[in-house]
Parts: sequence; structure tokens; C-alpha cells
Amino acid sequence: MDNRAIGVFDSGLGGLTAVRQLHLAMPNENIIYFGDTGRVPYGSRSRRTVLNYARQDVAFLNQHHIKAIVIACGTVSSQVLGDIKAENTIPIVGVVEPTCYAAMRKTKNNRIGIIGTKGTVRSGAYEAKLHTLDPSVHTIARPCPLFVPLVEAGRFQPDDRVTQLVIEEYLAEIRDFDVDTLILGCTHYPLLREAIQAFMGDTVTLIDSGAEAAKYVRKFLDPAQPGKGSTEYYVSDDPDSFDEYAEMFLGEPAGVRAQLVEIASY
Repeated sequence: MDNRAIGVFDSGLGGLTAVRQLHLAMPNENIIYFGDTGRVPYGSRSRRTVLNYARQDVAFLNQHHIKAIVIACGTVSSQVLGDIKAENTIPIVGVVEPTCYAAMRKTKNNRIGIIGTKGTVRSGAYEAKLHTLDPSVHTIARPCPLFVPLVEAGRFQPDDRVTQLVIEEYLAEIRDFDVDTLILGCTHYPLLREAIQAFMGDTVTLIDSGAEAAKYVRKFLDPAQPGKGSTEYYVSDDPDSFDEYAEMFLGEPAGVRAQLVEIASY
């Protein structure tokens, strides 16, 4: 048994959807969550900046003597995961690999769509991994830069007309491509699941990248002792706003009380 915590980080609130899945899959595990709310979003940053931010995020989590890290950020996972894994000795899981495995299990017509931040889509990481698993797979990837601000503004209800128009603008081409599987390549996007599903249709399977990473890390961790795990939350800016929105992402009464971190010092 290993009672050390699992570290999780994201550029902001979105990674809380991965924490939600960890709570469901491994309720006895302790979790340390860091949301880099002062520098969100990562998706529009250069690779060099994303790597620098990710190194600082990992350095902070390592202060808590964690046993593994889940990178709940699609941008970091797709652009610099290899660098981060090479610089650390503990297990580190990104969202790309487990999500691609899940998508290949689900697809029937070998046509898979990918949506994410500009940085995630620009990297081509999802397409590269999918084609490694099956060279015959057909993929289409599109950035959805307005999805994150929509979610953080609470505009994710399926009957919200603004949300519907943005989804139609971004996803019409993907739907026309006749995909039967769609990767939600940003951990904010599960909050838009109902609205996205309504547009794409019931025959399209949506793959939650945070949920798949949570399932994946479970496979190789030495579990904690039985009992209720605890979760600590840290942010780089505005903990009050983080607390206010956390319950929406976690899908449970939060009681977060996030603590402020000077992340640039790491």
C-alpha cells in the first residue's frame, strides 16, 4: 500500500473533471490538484512557454512527495509530455495515449474526430498516436478556442443558443466527415458533453480525455489503504473564483478552499 498522493495539474479549472473521475475510480486515493489559473490558457502559448510552465507545475507537485502525476491538460500532454517524463522518475500520465486507446476500441467505421485547444490540434499528437495504433484510421481535428471561455462563463447548457451556434461553427465539418467517435481533447469539454452530443447525434461516441487518463493511471499504481481519500487544491490566482466554480466541474459538493501558490518561484 502506498498512501502518497496523486498529483494532478491543468492550466485552470478543466482538470477538475479528471479529479472527478479519479474520485469515482479511486475514492481511497489522496489527490493534490494544481490549477494554473493565473496563466490560463496554455493552448495559445508557444511550446517553449508551455514546457516552462509544465516544469514549474511539476516542481510544485513534487514538493508534496507524490507517487504519480496526471497531466490533465491536453496542451501539455500533446506538446511536451516526453520532456516532462524524461526529467522525472515517478510515473507521469498524459491524456493523449489513454484517450486514443479508448477511441480505437469504440470506433466502428475507423473515422475519429478530435477537438481541443489550438496548441493541442497544432501538435498533431492525437492523430500521430491513432495512426500508430492503426495506420488505416481516418481522422479530422479542429481547434475550438471559444469552448473554454464558454464553459468558464457557465454557458454549457444544451439549450443555450450561443453555445449551440459556437458548436455548430466548430463541429459541422467534423460531423460531415461521418465520424462515429469524437475525442474531447480538453478537460473543459466534458461540461459541454450534452450540447455536443445533441449536435453530433446519438450514433457518435464522445471520449472524455480526463476520464480515460484516470482509468489508465489506476492500472499501475500501488493503491492507498482502504478508506476515504482527501483532496487538496492549489491555484496560482484568484482562489475565491476557483472555489465558486469548482463544484460545477467536480459535479459534487466541493468545499474546495483552494490555496494560493506563487508558481513562478518553482
